[in-house]
Amino acid sequence: MHLTTRRQTAKSILALGALAAAGLLAGCDRTPSVVHIGVAQPLSGNLAALGQDMHNGVKLAVDELNRQGFKIKGKPVTLEIVAVDDRANAATGKEVAQKLIDAGVVAVIGHLNSGVSIETAPMYAAKGIAQLAISTNPKFTELNLPTTFRLVANDNLQAKAMGSFAAGQLRASKFAVVDDGTPYGKGLADLAAAQLTGKKVVSLRQSFDDKTTAFDELAAKLKDGGIDGIVSTLNDFQVLALIDALVKVGHTQVSVLGGDTIKTTAMLKGAGKLAGLYATSPVLDASEFPASAKFLEAYRTAFKIDPAYGGHYSYDATHVLASAIKRAESAEPNAIVEALRRIDGYAPVTGSMKFDAKGEQRYGVIGVYGISAKTQQWESLVRSDAW
Repeated sequence: MHLTTRRQTAKSILALGALAAAGLLAGCDRTPSVVHIGVAQPLSGNLAALGQDMHNGVKLAVDELNRQGFKIKGKPVTLEIVAVDDRANAATGKEVAQKLIDAGVVAVIGHLNSGVSIETAPMYAAKGIAQLAISTNPKFTELNLPTTFRLVANDNLQAKAMGSFAAGQLRASKFAVVDDGTPYGKGLADLAAAQLTGKKVVSLRQSFDDKTTAFDELAAKLKDGGIDGIVSTLNDFQVLALIDALVKVGHTQVSVLGGDTIKTTAMLKGAGKLAGLYATSPVLDASEFPASAKFLEAYRTAFKIDPAYGGHYSYDATHVLASAIKRAESAEPNAIVEALRRIDGYAPVTGSMKFDAKGEQRYGVIGVYGISAKTQQWESLVRSDAW
């Protein structure tokens, strides 16, 4: 009887040990069933169309990945978006960034505006959360944070493109350089003005804020100064207001070269009113990429509209992020950051995304666009990764 009891006790101990080992192994597998991806964009206000387009790109990619059966270490995982509206405002951006952090997102695709990205970057970095932004101000990566990743070329290259194209291609002799006062706009305009100086006469340099639409005084200055070339980093609705002011004073033999915030469908309303209307952009149209057909069809089916800005970049960024999660075999933010640092990821539309040591996009280029007199649409004129 005593021997039987000892054998039963031994068996019980072995069984408990096996259960404990299984529980320990289960505890070591920290793969969640749901992984949250943050999207921080301006979803209201003047830039809502651009921010919503970025959000749409992420949503399209997440839906595809979930349908395909996304897995981490063989375990099925559902990807979910936590979207917030930063209102293109740095203070609001910091508030919603904290909300994303508190929600436990593993990475953030945002923000659109450089000023917002720069302010929020240290917050994400403090938690080891990757931030994949389309913002172009060089200061974003000059913060030297391991978590910052840029999806497109920065403003150093865009300024070179603006200076080169304005000096060599615009039929203008005297220039004005104007900006919207934001870190993106003023920074890019300063760099562009420096590129122009020595090549052309820069007769006027002026800053506004990003909401100004009263340009009668500026139009009078441009006319009185005989300025026939304008390099601008104002937003599309601001340039449209400036065009109306120039038409009002009868000064229309002017060419405008803007940044990427005017390469929009709304800007087409200004076609034919001036001597020329051009835009530089690190955000190439989806249709410029040979592999875009599938994306464009899926986007139009899902949202019943054409892409408005950089939705194909946020779509690609989401796929590259998913690849990084798989390679890391983890949903831990720090592990994802390390994988992104090493990745040369396949991007379904743009081809590939790879980041240098500072988080700059290695495959970034700048395109120059003009509004075609025939089609009344933006068309690509030239693009380069060097300028």
